[in-house]
Amino acid sequence: MDDCRSKRALGPVRHRSSFPAAILALALVTGQPPAHAQATAAAPTDPNSVATSIVLTVPLKGYSIAGLVSHLPEAKNFKYGIVLFPGYPSIMRLREEGGQPRFEMGGNFLIRSRRHWLDEETLVMAIDAPSDEWAGFSQQFRQEPRYGGDVAALLAEAARRYAISDWTLVGTSEGSVSAFHAARMNPGLAQRLILTSSLFLGGGYGPGLSGVNWDGLTPRLLWVHHEFDPCRYTPYRSARQHAEMTRSPLLTVRGGGPASGSACEARSAHGFIGIERETVLAMRSWVKTGVVPADVAKQ
Repeated sequence: MDDCRSKRALGPVRHRSSFPAAILALALVTGQPPAHAQATAAAPTDPNSVATSIVLTVPLKGYSIAGLVSHLPEAKNFKYGIVLFPGYPSIMRLREEGGQPRFEMGGNFLIRSRRHWLDEETLVMAIDAPSDEWAGFSQQFRQEPRYGGDVAALLAEAARRYAISDWTLVGTSEGSVSAFHAARMNPGLAQRLILTSSLFLGGGYGPGLSGVNWDGLTPRLLWVHHEFDPCRYTPYRSARQHAEMTRSPLLTVRGGGPASGSACEARSAHGFIGIERETVLAMRSWVKTGVVPADVAKQ
C-alpha cells in the first residue's frame, strides 16, 4: 500500500515509536511511512513550497470534495492538468488554516514529488477523499458511481477556473484503484491514465485492481513500476502481465534509495525513494509527447 492508517487528528501528527503488525500490514496501499510522515502542511523546509498552492473545494449534497492545486508562481496559462490520487488511506484531510493549505499524507510519493510536474504550462491537483469518507475511504466506495461523480465535479471546477481541458489521472498504490475507477466511470474526463506501484492483488481491505474490466477504458494508459518493488501486493511481475494484457506501455524504474520503513511504505522502492524526480519527469514527458521514455535508472 502506501501509508499505514494513523491517527487522523486535525493537528500535527505525532511520531509513534512502534506499530502493531496489523497496522503495518495496512501500509501496503499508500507507499508512505507511518505517522511521522503524515505531514500536515507545506512547511518552509518543504521543497514543494516553491510552488503556489491553494485548496480548491467543491460543495456537494451534505459533503464536499477538495483538491490541493499547485503551480509555479509565475505560471498563468495552463495547458496540462495532472490529477494525483495518493495511496492508502488516500485521506489528506485537506483544509485551509490561517490562509494556508493544511493536509496529511505529505510523505506519499505523489504528494512529496508534486513539484517535479510543474512548468509554465502544467499544474497538479492532489485529490482528497470526499469529506464524508474521512473516517474510512473504502476501495468498494471508490467503485461506486457517486465517487465518479465527485471526482468529475472537482475536475469541472478546476477546468473552469484554470481553463484546462487536457487532464491526466495519476494514481499510486491504492490510489491506482481510485484513479482507475474515476477514469472508468467518466469516459472522456481525462486523456491519459498513469498507474504507478499499482495494487494488483486484493487483500483484507478490498480487491485492488484484481478482476477489473479493462475493456472500454478510454484514456491512454501508462504503467509505471519499480523493478524491485518489495511490496507483496504490488509485484513487478504483475505490472508486466497487465501491460501485456492491456496492450499498454510499461515504464520500468530501477535504482534510487536508500530505503527505510516497511516494504509497502513510501520510503522504499514501492514509493520510488531517491528516484522521484527522474520518475516524474519521465511521466511528464509521456504526457506531453506521447512517446514512452526509456526506462528510468539511477545508481
